[in-house]
Amino acid sequence: MKGTENTFQQESTILVTCPKRIGKYLAEEITTAGYIIENEMQTGISTRGTLIDCISLNLVLRTAHKVLFHLKTFRCTHPDQLYSSTKDFAWEKYFSTDSYFTIVANVENETITDSRFGSYKVKDAIADRFTSLFKKRPDSGPEKNKVVIYLHWKNEEASLYIDTSGETIAKHGYRKKPFKAPVQESLASALIYASRWDRKSTFINPMCGSGTLAIQACLTALNRYPGLFRSNYCFMHLNDFEMSYYDKAKEEIKSAILRKMPARVIATDLDPLAIDAAKNNAATAGVDHLIEFRVCDFRDTEVPEGEGVVMINPEYGERLGVDKDLEEIYTAIGDFFKKKCTGYLGYVFTGNLELAKSIGLKTKRRIEFYNGTIDARLLEYELYSGSKRIAPEHSDAPVS
Repeated sequence: MKGTENTFQQESTILVTCPKRIGKYLAEEITTAGYIIENEMQTGISTRGTLIDCISLNLVLRTAHKVLFHLKTFRCTHPDQLYSSTKDFAWEKYFSTDSYFTIVANVENETITDSRFGSYKVKDAIADRFTSLFKKRPDSGPEKNKVVIYLHWKNEEASLYIDTSGETIAKHGYRKKPFKAPVQESLASALIYASRWDRKSTFINPMCGSGTLAIQACLTALNRYPGLFRSNYCFMHLNDFEMSYYDKAKEEIKSAILRKMPARVIATDLDPLAIDAAKNNAATAGVDHLIEFRVCDFRDTEVPEGEGVVMINPEYGERLGVDKDLEEIYTAIGDFFKKKCTGYLGYVFTGNLELAKSIGLKTKRRIEFYNGTIDARLLEYELYSGSKRIAPEHSDAPVS
């Protein structure tokens, strides 16, 4: 049932998705990987390439969520058009009657009130095509660990893609023990890219929680890419896939890994359970021996002489505590930066801008992110000797 042409060598648009406010860092990653940016959107970047290129992108991208390979775009004003245009496509070139497939849909069309209906129409169209051609159809269901088809239908235009990732690549596969409300791995990578860390000086992560920021810092400094922690992708379940494509991509990224850690990474937390979780996650990532863990109050964190980055992700209050109880913590962070971190760049990632005023230091940059649905900021502080404090009522003023 395979086509005469190798589908993995055919070129098309590749759409790489990400959350809002991360596109800039994803674009930099894609460019660094050697691809030309065709279009930048709020929640994704498009480039061109083959399914073989999709393999490489899945392995190397830290800030992405999905790598989608474009199949077809068509005018669509009604579910019947969706069905007929989907059925007309040669799905048998990409997978077989022995496959298992699922549909993921993003629908904004007045004729459909539930995006699941769009999924059902695509599923039925694919199943009916196989049945009409081969008197047999592939199995389908909700699992995203085999063939995944993505439908984007907005207004009068619909597009169909192969989701070459399957399960999201935003989860990098090493975090087996989350602690409280951890930052997602892809977001942690974006925060590190947004900082001015040179990957050679010291990276310090007080209040480390499950260790995501410290682990991502380690992996980034070593050029160790997230795809190495995962062994199953949607592209592996497509016709014409050859393990040699995957092995070659893995070997290429393995060859870029540094043999020696170029920087010190220090991670502390007051809660022994947090440090236990962080150590376990770091061990899964293979970097537990490269991170200096310690159970202590953040104010007692070692700050070696010289330069580097101190990055803290304190509780926000909305999900994890009461704001009044956190004001003192944020004030103490400012004192810690001012008294102990001279010469470093200080970063606080928070979704509570009112609490951030309590830090009391002048921000150099205020970088916008979302943490899930929470409007958040990565606040940057240049910590020179005698860092200037500012009056609380002006501490949230925009930086020019």
